[in-house]
Order: sequence, then C-alpha cells, then structure tokens
Amino acid sequence: MKRFHVHVNVADLATSIGYYQTLFGCAPNVVQPDYAKWMLDDPRVNFAISQRGRAPGVDHLGVQADGVEELAAIGARLSAADAVTLVEQDTTCCYARSDKFWSEDRRGCAGKVSAASAAPPAITHPSTCKVLAPAAARN
Repeated sequence: MKRFHVHVNVADLATSIGYYQTLFGCAPNVVQPDYAKWMLDDPRVNFAISQRGRAPGVDHLGVQADGVEELAAIGARLSAADAVTLVEQDTTCCYARSDKFWSEDRRGCAGKVSAASAAPPAITHPSTCKVLAPAAARN
C-alpha cells in the first residue's frame, strides 16, 4: 500500500518537533540535527520536517511506493505524461537511500514518488539529492 508523503520546511526544528509530536500523539521515528520524520499509520503518511535554510512552508508532496515495482509503474505513468523532471537512482535523501521520480504540477508544486531501499545503511549526512539539499548547497 502506498503512503502519502509531506515534507515541510521549518524555521525552528525543536519547536516544530514539539508541535507535531503533540498533534500526532507520538515522537518522530527519525530525529537528526536538521530533520525529523514520522511514519504514521493513521493517517498513513510519511511526514517530514527539516530546518535547512529554506523558506518555511510545504516543500513538496509525494507518494512513497512500497517497492521498486510499484515505483516503476508510477514512474512509467508520469513519464508517459511527460511529467518527470528528475530521476534519481540510489540517492541519499533525508538520511535514507532511495530511488525516486520528481515532477511538478501545473502550478509548479514539487511532487515526488519514491521507494526506500529494502535495508538502508545508517546514513549520517542529510542529502545528496539536489532537490532537498540545504539552500547553500543547491547553487
């Protein structure tokens, strides 16, 4: 089953963790110096926040596929619609390794479809993904 994904840029990570922990009724599954993630089952969402020098607000929305076959099927639909803006294979993003397709809706809102590696190694750096890299590293 697919999981909805929301990534929000925040100005103060600690304060935001406190707020979302209260909202969701649980601590984040992953906490790093610039990042936190909740893998919720009700609602079924991968909700991530980060403090990386980007303007606060929704960074992107997406769908987390359960495996590479599902990811490939969604990627094929996006490709057939000429909606893929970037393909990343085995990339490090948000302290995990994954494959992903990036796209944008007609208003320019970034969207992502991804599938995490089955057994990701411990990742100690936030991102090699150009889309989510800290603002200073994207230039």
